[in-house]
Amino acid sequence: MTCPTLPLALFDFGGGEILFVMVVVLIFFGGEKLPELARGLGKSIREFKKATSGIEEEFKRAMEEPPRPAIKPALQGPMNPPLPKPVAPAGRLEPPPAEPSDFEHGEN
Repeated sequence: MTCPTLPLALFDFGGGEILFVMVVVLIFFGGEKLPELARGLGKSIREFKKATSGIEEEFKRAMEEPPRPAIKPALQGPMNPPLPKPVAPAGRLEPPPAEPSDFEHGEN
């Protein structure tokens, strides 16, 4: 059985935990790299919010549009021209003409 409060407890940070994370980050990256790291983190969060708001706007626009009627494919029309009718051969077909090189050797 799963606990319904588990996701909430997962993100329940206190002051001590936040301070510990900040000290660890300061040790790993140093004081000189910290502003650059924060700037990069801010840019990535901004891009993420921009992408999610764009997707959200697209969903809202799609929900506001009236549904399009289903179009049944037509057998003939401007996009589907009629197919040419096959022509039945009349009598025997003639063989293709011989190549000129065949006549040089005396063959017909």
